[in-house]
Amino acid sequence: MYHILIIEDDTDIRSELKLMLENALYQTDVIEDFAHIPAQVDALSPDLILLDIQLPGVDGLSLCREIRKTKDTPVIFVTSRGSSMDELNGIMMGGDDYITKPYVAPILLARIAAVLKRSGRENTATDACILTCRGCRLNLLNSTLACGDKTVELTRNELRICWNLFSRCGEIVSREDIIDDLWDNQIFIDDNTLSVNITRIRGKLRRIGVENLIETRRGQGYRI
Repeated sequence: MYHILIIEDDTDIRSELKLMLENALYQTDVIEDFAHIPAQVDALSPDLILLDIQLPGVDGLSLCREIRKTKDTPVIFVTSRGSSMDELNGIMMGGDDYITKPYVAPILLARIAAVLKRSGRENTATDACILTCRGCRLNLLNSTLACGDKTVELTRNELRICWNLFSRCGEIVSREDIIDDLWDNQIFIDDNTLSVNITRIRGKLRRIGVENLIETRRGQGYRI
């Protein structure tokens, strides 16, 4: 799974970015202590950085140049400074892309994917984005389940439910844990809706030749 670091001092925007990225199944970290940021970047070792320019006590442009001295991690500036000169300075300081606020979430996500692909990190991250259990493969990048040469696409809800089960392969995952995860990611689902989604996932598994992968444990939850 791709790891993205958010360096943004506005707490609302920071939380919004984190939620958006986690909904898109990225691993995220945020910087809240704006002292010694390069050392924190080294410790966290992200695949990509979202960087604001106006930060407390430090300029994002200078910070990007400092990071560039030791790391080639892609940097996307996400900032309210939208002049052509600001954008030019961002690129000259080592930024890989420059997006002005207010951003449009799907466009930002598309730009993130494009930068990751250009940076050559796509292949190294692909294996981490494929979870395998009992011969069935869950691909987090393209929202599919596969077995052998057969593949089916998953909806957003189905993908998140499968991620909960595949990431804990062999364990019993309670219905409450799955629902809590979906609600935390702003996917509004209740107990009955979860049952409907599990039924649909089982139907898709049968289409790729997989029977009885998801086991129901009465009063406990599900296990694969």
